[in-house]
Amino acid sequence: MKNVKKQFSRIEYSPDDSYCLEYSSDTDSLRDWAIISPGRLRTWIVCLHGHGSHGDQLFTCEDIRKAWLCEFISTGAGIICPNLRDNAWMSPAAVSDLHDILDFLRREHGAGKFVFYAGSMGGTGNLIYATRHPEDVAACVALGAATDLASFYEWCMNQPEEFIANQLGRAIEESYGGKPTVRPQLFAEHSTLKNCENLNMPIFFAHGEKDQLIPIGQARMLAARMATYKNFVYHEVAGGDHGSPLFLPEAMEFLKYHISNPNRLGG
Repeated sequence: MKNVKKQFSRIEYSPDDSYCLEYSSDTDSLRDWAIISPGRLRTWIVCLHGHGSHGDQLFTCEDIRKAWLCEFISTGAGIICPNLRDNAWMSPAAVSDLHDILDFLRREHGAGKFVFYAGSMGGTGNLIYATRHPEDVAACVALGAATDLASFYEWCMNQPEEFIANQLGRAIEESYGGKPTVRPQLFAEHSTLKNCENLNMPIFFAHGEKDQLIPIGQARMLAARMATYKNFVYHEVAGGDHGSPLFLPEAMEFLKYHISNPNRLGG
């Protein structure tokens, strides 16, 4: 990963030593970027953005910023917000890029462990990455996430064309180089549901019962599969919509506990 540090424009509440890492992907030389805010701990929070947003979502989306950013900073952990090809839904290239970014943080900042916190597409990416590289993930918070891209894609493409779900489906197809019926093995490899045996880290997973964008069935399938896992916490928000899980106090408490817990991946 060829990279260069650039000054990050000051945004309200952003730490003074934040900077923008611009890099060229080892996968295909795509130019991309991430916002890096070092903390006082060797623990880092990995915060992925939602569909339609970018790597600066944590700093520029008002409700997310108010609910998450000050809480993140208060932990003393570093914060990494990668752009990851915009709407890539943790495609193979996005997995490779994120793996390289975390290695960069180990080399340049002495990162010891990573806790993941995100919702929607970001939460989906958290879970997929955790199945692909469980050694990188000390703990994971996924809020309103899809757990099986193939079935989620089919649901999206069966929705009315004017509904945003169609956009999500097309983005998934583009990022994965075809439909699930064309690339079944690839979609299987990136299905959290089909690879959940790799989720050996503590996980907090929450979903709104009335979510109209990522159906509750996506969450319930994984919750059923993970029912015997002691480190898996599932919280269903009764009557909640797609955004409801994003602001659960229990999710932030889970994050803070696992930042302060030194027993996994370097402390």
